[in-house]
Amino acid sequence: MTFDQATVNMILQGIWETIYMVLLSSAVSYLIGIPLGIILVVTDKKGISPMPALNLILGVIINILRSVPFLILLVAVLPFTRMVVGTTLGAKAVVVPLVIAAAPYIARMVESSLKEVDAGVIEAAKSMGANTMQIVWKVLLPESKPSLLIGAAISVTTILGYSAMAGFVGGGGLGTIAINYGYYRYQTGMMLITVAILVIIVQIIQEIGMRSAKASDKRIR
Repeated sequence: MTFDQATVNMILQGIWETIYMVLLSSAVSYLIGIPLGIILVVTDKKGISPMPALNLILGVIINILRSVPFLILLVAVLPFTRMVVGTTLGAKAVVVPLVIAAAPYIARMVESSLKEVDAGVIEAAKSMGANTMQIVWKVLLPESKPSLLIGAAISVTTILGYSAMAGFVGGGGLGTIAINYGYYRYQTGMMLITVAILVIIVQIIQEIGMRSAKASDKRIR
């Protein structure tokens, strides 16, 4: 295959659209997912403020959303996507289903990270008179920061994979290029290039996440 200027511009546009989708949807998903994860931990039966009913309802909703395959979810929320952003095509439209799919996943990742915090540290904060919000902000989140950063790297790479799947419905980005040229036009070279770029992006995200986690881990200082 030949690499004329139009092909190069298309690949660059695909990279930009992919990064746009992943970063924006990751940011919005974390704005939703972190509070949900905190609520799951705090309201657990062994949590700081046990609320079994709320914990159960929230857990069921999150599990239902997590169990729906992304391609099915992508199609199912098309009317909602059109209502929110005015279109169902392109990178902007994919952000909506990406957030719906990723926020519950991130909530569980955050919950898992927060539950790794030593119970003794939490009990010590309680004995010093700390309230629920103080324990969350001054104990749970700081103590679980390395785990949260590793979870963020995993979550963002998962969102990247979802964004590539969106190419099947004209979602834009590298996924659309891979499908349009590699699948429909049998241009294997173009598909391999897009896959290679996605792998490189994943490696960069993972490296940033691991380095950030190590830098914030008090145990290895």
